[in-house]
Amino acid sequence: MTTAAHNKISTQWHSERVGQPLTLVRWGHFGQPVLLYPTAGGDAEEMERMLMLRVLRGLIDAGRIKVYSLDSVAAREWSDTSVDGAYKCALLDGFQQAIHEEVVPAIRNDCDDAGAEIIAAGASIGAFNALSSVCRWPDAFKAAVCISGSYDIDRFMKNAPAQDKHLYFSMPSRYLPHLPEGPLLEQLRTRQVLFAHGGGRWEDPEQDWGMAAALGKQGIPNRVDPWGEDYDHDWPTWRAMIPKYLDELTRD
Repeated sequence: MTTAAHNKISTQWHSERVGQPLTLVRWGHFGQPVLLYPTAGGDAEEMERMLMLRVLRGLIDAGRIKVYSLDSVAAREWSDTSVDGAYKCALLDGFQQAIHEEVVPAIRNDCDDAGAEIIAAGASIGAFNALSSVCRWPDAFKAAVCISGSYDIDRFMKNAPAQDKHLYFSMPSRYLPHLPEGPLLEQLRTRQVLFAHGGGRWEDPEQDWGMAAALGKQGIPNRVDPWGEDYDHDWPTWRAMIPKYLDELTRD
């Protein structure tokens, strides 16, 4: 089913890769496609409820960006301790596969551009998904905006096999240091990752610095911006940061 109002379109389909429906929502009429990932338990319309679309309205109305968001399918299961760790790992891998094989084609079709390169963005676990999109699929994603990121997700995967291949290939912190020279790494070196975090409550700046170091060792362009103690791990911080970096990345 598809609905449209005020340049907002919502589409849903059943994904075999995650074994459940996926909802993709789009706001805007023209511009650089941006896939904005929700937080851990969020759905495709979280960004609208949490007023992120309000602070992005200027960029959207100017035709500089089209914003897409989807359900946080894999991360919804992470906090449930009754769910088997191996299943969580397989679901995360399936979710990332669905991004490349289902969501990216849907965005490109909506943009009427079979080669459109997407900016991925998100906060908290959304930052993990944004980073993962660029690192795993640099053929589709040109940049990542990673805000207040949580990149070490092992704590959610308890009881998973120690050498789980689904988890390994879904976590940039695991596979990036071991990427060999070749086409994938060459393409990643043409991409860009922006990290930003506050110095306030619940923030963990070392997560950004650790990932930045791993990217830097492989020659992948990145930058870390600390914002100071007035910025907590919460929506007011993210509403300040995300528009700034999307503005930066979409200037002519």
